[in-house]
Amino acid sequence: MRRGRLTLEAYESGVRAADRTVLAQAITLVESRDDTDGQLAQALLTRLMPHTGAARRVGITGVPGVGKSTLIDALGMQLLAAGKKVAVLAIDPSSSLTGGSILGDKTRMARLSVAPNAFIRPSPSGLTPGGIARRTRETMLLCEAAGFDVVLVETVGVGQGETAVSEMVDFFLVLMLPGAGDELQGIKKGVLELADGIAVNKCDGDNARRARVALAELKAALHYLPRRRLTWATRVEAVSGLTGEGLGAVWQMVEAHRAMLEDTGQLKTLRAEQQRSWLWSLLNERFEAAFRANAQVAAMLPGVEAQVVEGKTTAPLAAEKLFAAFQRQP
Repeated sequence: MRRGRLTLEAYESGVRAADRTVLAQAITLVESRDDTDGQLAQALLTRLMPHTGAARRVGITGVPGVGKSTLIDALGMQLLAAGKKVAVLAIDPSSSLTGGSILGDKTRMARLSVAPNAFIRPSPSGLTPGGIARRTRETMLLCEAAGFDVVLVETVGVGQGETAVSEMVDFFLVLMLPGAGDELQGIKKGVLELADGIAVNKCDGDNARRARVALAELKAALHYLPRRRLTWATRVEAVSGLTGEGLGAVWQMVEAHRAMLEDTGQLKTLRAEQQRSWLWSLLNERFEAAFRANAQVAAMLPGVEAQVVEGKTTAPLAAEKLFAAFQRQP
C-alpha cells in the first residue's frame, strides 16, 4: 500500500467503528483525484452502502453573514444533548486563483468541534456551482456508515446552484436575516421554491421587531409560490443562533417533514432520485474530463477560446466546432 493509504478492510472497520481518524482518511480517499484512490474509494463505498440511509440529511444555506456556522453550532449542541450523533459537512469557498480555501468553519463552531459525538469536515468547494464540494455525497454516506444520526451540509451560500444542495438532502433549510431585504431576494433567486423550511436568524435584541415583520412577509409570499411537495407546506420560524431560541422548533420541523416522507412513502422515492442525481453528476464529470482529454479538442481549445474572447465567433458556434472535433476522434 502507498504511504498514507490503508487497506480496504482497515478503512471499512475504522469507519464502522466511528474512528474519527480513519473516517477523515476515508473522506480524503474519496476526495482524491488519483485513479487508484478512486478505485479503492468505490470498493469501500460498495461495502458500506448497506449501512447508510438512516440519518437525517439536512442542507443549510443562506447568504454569507446570515450566521450559518453559529446556528449550526447551537443546533448541533442541542441535538447532542438529545442523544444524537452529529456530522457537519462545511463547504468553504475556494479561491478562484489558487483553488484553496480558508476552512474556517471549525473556528466558528467552537463547541461542536470539540464535542465527542460530533464530527466536522471542512472541504473546499472546488469552485463548483452552489458551493458543493466534489465528493459531498460520498462523504455523507461515509458519515452515515460511521453511525451519525444527523448529517448537516452547510453550503457557501453564494446564491447559485442551490438545486444541487436540495437534490442530495432530505430537508433543505434556508436562513434569512430580518430586515435585510432577503425576503424579496429569495423570491427573485427562486431559492424559496426549493426550501422545505425557512429560518429567520438573529432574531434577538433589537432585531426582534424586524423578525416579526420578516416572518409575516415570508408567510404571505409563500402563498404565491408553488409547493415543492403537495403534502408539505414550507414552514417559517424565527431563530437565534446566538441564544438558541427557536432551534427546537426548527428541528421539530425537520422531524415532521421526515414523518411525512415516511408516512406517504415519499422517502424511498426521494432517496432513489438522490441516487439518480448522483449518477448524472458523476457522468457529467466524466464526460467533461473525456472531452478535455480528447487530442483534437485539446489542440483546438486555446485557439477557439481566443476567438470567443476576441468576439470573432460566438460561444454556440465554438461549442459546435469543438463537439464536432470530439465526435470525429473515438
